Amino acid sequence: QAQLVESGGGSVQAGGSLRLSCESSFNRNRRPVMGWFRQTSGTEREGVACISIYPGRAYYADSVRGRFTISQDDARGTVYLNMNALKPEDTAIYYCAAGYSGCSYDGPLLSPDYWGQGTQVTISS
Repeated sequence: QAQLVESGGGSVQAGGSLRLSCESSFNRNRRPVMGWFRQTSGTEREGVACISIYPGRAYYADSVRGRFTISQDDARGTVYLNMNALKPEDTAIYYCAAGYSGCSYDGPLLSPDYWGQGTQVTISS
């Protein structure tokens, strides 16, 4: 059973930075595309970033483009989300996800098949 395990959430002040990590356990012969979503209470889950397998092209939602960077370490099977210039509206539970349908041009991973447990990110003003 494939697993996704997130880490790196926490609380910072507006303008600060955080780095999220997502370790995966997929068979290397059938690696999925990886992405990050976020969700606040009472809202739909928002896809914020996605990265293709080859050549590792990244896609971002407008709300985070220019501030967030998604990257992957193929050898470790880990995907990262570097978040800079954080705003209070970035406060959410962040989820790592994986799937085989690719990325959309405006950020979200399409049709995720796997989800991590989520990690809380809180930005204070």
